[in-house]
Amino acid sequence: MNHSLNRIPAASVLATCLALTSIHSMAAVKVCTFPGSPSAALDEAVARDAFAQAGIAATIVRHGIGEGDDGVSLGELDKTLARDCDVIAGFPRSNVADASSSKLQFSHGYLRAGYVSIEAPDANPQGAAKNTVAATYASPAQLIAVQQPSVTLDLENTSALTVEAVAKGQAQRAIVWYPAVVAYRLAHPQQRFTVASARSPYADWQLVFAFGPRTVALRERIDAALDKMSGSGRLAGLTHDWAMPAHALDATARDDTARFRDGPSASHAAAQRALLASANADSAGGFVKIAADAAGGTPSFDQAQATHGKTLYSAACAKCHGAQLQGVTAPALQGPAFAPASNAHLTIGGVFTYMSTNMPADKPGKMKDQDYADIMAFLLYSNGYRASGAKMTADNARALATPLNAGAGK
Repeated sequence: MNHSLNRIPAASVLATCLALTSIHSMAAVKVCTFPGSPSAALDEAVARDAFAQAGIAATIVRHGIGEGDDGVSLGELDKTLARDCDVIAGFPRSNVADASSSKLQFSHGYLRAGYVSIEAPDANPQGAAKNTVAATYASPAQLIAVQQPSVTLDLENTSALTVEAVAKGQAQRAIVWYPAVVAYRLAHPQQRFTVASARSPYADWQLVFAFGPRTVALRERIDAALDKMSGSGRLAGLTHDWAMPAHALDATARDDTARFRDGPSASHAAAQRALLASANADSAGGFVKIAADAAGGTPSFDQAQATHGKTLYSAACAKCHGAQLQGVTAPALQGPAFAPASNAHLTIGGVFTYMSTNMPADKPGKMKDQDYADIMAFLLYSNGYRASGAKMTADNARALATPLNAGAGK
């Protein structure tokens, strides 16, 4: 958004005045949090202080977001803001998903709340557990974990169970959202964990307020309130127990003064409800081996299957990953976070294995092998690979250990 415009059209001034009039006529702004989010108590506390600092009457609403079991799309969030809420607190934003089609606008970040790697020094994993990493099923935690070669995953349905897997010694370590670690320690004060950086493009998130069209005029006032709370030390006091340890922050993104404004966004809490609530417990609680010894080679696919893959993607994947692969409540599947120009951490075979085993989230593995191969062809085509005339099969895709580098197939 360009904040340096010298002239504002008269219509825009009038619209802003009307919006402010509508806001001031409200009895109280309704602020929603995500039900079940580990950070919900913190989100409420920051919301109460920020709105009080801004001189805006507010009430907390603890229902209305993501209560269905079929996912939470941006359209549904827009409807929630039009019907049940005026503002959403605790909306995590990330650079790996660009919700550019959203009607939402966002405040400054009030807490760095990323994914971390944890171990429990008092636990004593035995046997296979020594080589096991716990992660939350169909979440960024799993995407981070599968970037590691030859790892055995203990996939859990919730972030709380992911932390508990380490605490009980059924996994050596876990990749988990840091607020879940804080919430677990609050419930189990005797439990200790060592925390380290997850070191992944999927790991870095910040909590913000999200505003719908009716309340977007409040954003600058809330940003100003957050700035005042930061300057007075009040914000640091509220978030102290939730702040990630300095050594766990990835050195490539350690600028604590950075503020998210109108860039890429995604909701972890929405993603968890969208992807986890409907997960099949039998498939989500087991162990998945991700092999790293597949053969290399250039991916081969034809144009017809890439076109068919686009149709399949639109029906089964676009709700969470975006119609343009830009990411909505799940990571983007196009661009440098997914397929960098060089030095990719993900392999084509690894992405295909993850997709065909775990997606779509409501019914993992429900598609035919060839349908997954066609979607993979579409993803490759969308990231700069060229159709070669030879059709990709599931076996071909699964065997590719070639790094997923954008445009490498040109």
